[in-house]
Amino acid sequence: MDKLLPCDINAEKVVLGTIMGDRNALSDVWEILSPETFYDPFHKEIYQAILEISKRGDRPDVVMVLNELAKSGKKPDAFRLSEISSSYTFDLYQHAALIHDKAKRREFVSIAMSLNNSALDESNDIVDILAEVEDRLKNLFATSSDNIHTINEAIKGVKEQINRNHSDGNRLTGTPTGFSQFDSKSGGLQKSDLIVIAADTSQGKTSLAVTIALSAAQHGSAVAMYSMEMKKEQIAARMMSVESGVPANTILYSKLTDEQFDSIDRGLARLYDKPVYFDDRSTSNIDTILASIRTLKAKYNIDGAIVDYLQILNVNMKGANKEAQMGEVARKLKNLAKELDIWIMALSQLNRDSTNTAPSLARLRDSGQIGEAADVVILIYRPEVYKRSFPEPFHNANVTNTALIDVAKGRNIGLLKFLCGFDKKTTKFYELGESSIPYTTKEEQPF
Repeated sequence: MDKLLPCDINAEKVVLGTIMGDRNALSDVWEILSPETFYDPFHKEIYQAILEISKRGDRPDVVMVLNELAKSGKKPDAFRLSEISSSYTFDLYQHAALIHDKAKRREFVSIAMSLNNSALDESNDIVDILAEVEDRLKNLFATSSDNIHTINEAIKGVKEQINRNHSDGNRLTGTPTGFSQFDSKSGGLQKSDLIVIAADTSQGKTSLAVTIALSAAQHGSAVAMYSMEMKKEQIAARMMSVESGVPANTILYSKLTDEQFDSIDRGLARLYDKPVYFDDRSTSNIDTILASIRTLKAKYNIDGAIVDYLQILNVNMKGANKEAQMGEVARKLKNLAKELDIWIMALSQLNRDSTNTAPSLARLRDSGQIGEAADVVILIYRPEVYKRSFPEPFHNANVTNTALIDVAKGRNIGLLKFLCGFDKKTTKFYELGESSIPYTTKEEQPF
């Protein structure tokens, strides 16, 4: 069957030879070529090496490519590479387009074979088969040029947004968080945004994310949750705790009273069939999580994903320091949010500061690049834990069972600070109306 697959080995040779011989050639064809475009395995390796060299800012000539191939541990065929490098054409794009066409035809064959095999295997759900085929066909000719638009198209999008704001009254344009002060300024969590929630240990990062996920799901938005430290049952117990008022550790590890059973049953009625998804196959590897998010977007059309938390993720960057790794993770999450048109919420630790416990952007652990990649950064501060007071303008507010939500970066929404309630028993964050914020006199302040 392989002999019948569409390919043009000579065109592949001349394209690779021209790229290695002309310093400007790659920029002319990189958009329509990928390693998988090439049929010959050695040609794939050569083009992958060319991309790696170009990514570093170097010129991918034959010597550089030979050295790059040698890094893989396999002895490259220097004679064959030299022969390929001697090929050249003045019609580079024409030949690149030819091998691009052959690759697409091979993909059609692959889709057809996959559809045939799946159709014959009755253990496969026909809806899943259809979704997979539609997704592969839809992405078959997707290129970066598909995302190029004119200023008129951009203006049209803004005008449509303005009209929706007027016609829908108070309806949000994004996913509701459950906190009206944030939602009124931001329109909720917006698609394509990377939102970072950052705080010290035990300040409630996961709890706030769970609270927001529940608000989103109860308003019909589909959310995927990834935790590197908690099983799906533990996250579900937290959600049950929020809805029932029974502590999560009691739900998981204690014998329940009849009253607690009743409370949990009432809470479960608000949780069943809500569009919240977990992937037990996900690990702390960022590429695995990205692939899972893509799958859940295709299968369940999720509106957003929550990743808990950044500093525990692994990224394939040998020799890179932690700062560079965290910057790469943040950029990958942001790029995926934009590509899939979803919001992604990532949790992050802060560096400790015993002299000034109030959180700040400068304390984002391991990388200021996290803050640079994020569209929104939300800092959580519960001074009660440190026996401190809130910073201005909330210095006189009672710190007991309250928390400060500080939107320290808002790329399109600006900055915002507000107080909310925090129930230590259920680890639930909840909204406080302006009139219900508990203020104390200076004499009454406990700390």
